[in-house]
Amino acid sequence: MTALDTERATADAAATGAAVKRGYVKQMFSDIAPHYDRVNRIISFRLDQWWRRKAIRELNIERDPAATYLDLCAGTMDISSQIGAGKGFKGSVVAADFAEPMLRAGLEKVSPDVVRPVTADALDLPFADGFAAGAIVVFGIRNVVDLNGALREVYRVLRPGARFVILEFGATQNPMVGWIYRLYFNHLCPLIGNAVARHHSAYNYLPKSVAHFPTEADLAQRMRDAGFDSVHWRSYTFGVVAIHVGEKKRVGDRVSVAGPASPHSR
Repeated sequence: MTALDTERATADAAATGAAVKRGYVKQMFSDIAPHYDRVNRIISFRLDQWWRRKAIRELNIERDPAATYLDLCAGTMDISSQIGAGKGFKGSVVAADFAEPMLRAGLEKVSPDVVRPVTADALDLPFADGFAAGAIVVFGIRNVVDLNGALREVYRVLRPGARFVILEFGATQNPMVGWIYRLYFNHLCPLIGNAVARHHSAYNYLPKSVAHFPTEADLAQRMRDAGFDSVHWRSYTFGVVAIHVGEKKRVGDRVSVAGPASPHSR
């Protein structure tokens, strides 16, 4: 087996949640950090920017623009920079990621007066209970070793009534769109992504990790199991991505059960 074969075998194992996942993911993102933003724009045809704006709106920052918000698995801090530059925003953003080179790659995007990068694992956040007025994770929750543990940890650091927003790849149900999407995502995307990022396996890992991630309904149930209330989701771009939203229960609240915000993709 060649070194390339070994690397791709490790990526495949990481995508399924094997023991090598944490180490592989951390090293892989550290390696591709200088090229990460460029690859995202190319392989998504810049749709990733539109999806991110949609997710940020779901945080409903307007209700408390002077508070502290958590950008989890922040990567190069695209989300942090957009929140920080938002109209009327007077608060702060904590950008947490366990791959420090990713945070360093995004430092030029953010104001140090508004955004504080922190090297931290999603499963062991170095923050006090209830410190954040909201949290968001964009294309990152899929990469944690223990999804349920990460959801519980986010719940811990949110204050009562705070929102948690997840933007992640989905499973499109449209037969024609699904066929075209899978052809692109599983075959062309790895070729383009690996070439631009100068990495042998990062964008082979991507579609395989999506394939092993819970469905939209399963993720919503896991959020409820972690304690979140008013959980709902909506699919966009024919189901290519989905945005999930949940709230930390206020004291005395009853648990409400919700499903998709709409049966239609947008």
